[in-house]
Amino acid sequence: MTDKAATGTRDRILDALERLLLERGLSQITLEAVAAEAGVSKGGLLYHFRSKDALLAGMVRRLGERSDQQLAEAGTSVSEWYLQTVDANTTNELALFQSTIAALRSVDGQPGEIQQAVIDMMRSWDEGLRAEFDDPVQAEIVRLVGDGIYLAALLGLPQPDPELYRKVVDRLLGREGNAEPS
Repeated sequence: MTDKAATGTRDRILDALERLLLERGLSQITLEAVAAEAGVSKGGLLYHFRSKDALLAGMVRRLGERSDQQLAEAGTSVSEWYLQTVDANTTNELALFQSTIAALRSVDGQPGEIQQAVIDMMRSWDEGLRAEFDDPVQAEIVRLVGDGIYLAALLGLPQPDPELYRKVVDRLLGREGNAEPS
């Protein structure tokens, strides 16, 4: 199998897993169901992922890769990217939202490979934020605000008033002096 074909099959399997997690929830996920949804044999699935935990951890790692790619394409600092409000109407954002929901459902408080993949992904973003701030408390505040904005978007809650939120971001990033007077 070529690397390109293996990557295509691997992505097809992970896409199938995400769909099933969103439609049925973690308790209904079996290797057989994922293989059938992906259009591969169970042996084909096991070629790429040795267990259900490895499959779920692979989905979380891919989410991290997608997020890293989105950050690189955004051309902004980690903190600006992390604090942006989310547009759930764009295809890339919707895919990331769905993957995030599926990933969070997969962890379900269970220690192991899946939880470690989520921790590694979150630690990577945290390290990026900490590298941008001299004050670790400020970096943590930015992370917590960004997490809250993202969670609200995931749950379909109203986004903050854009003007007020711009002021919040300006303050968090130390750009208050550059902000327009109200």
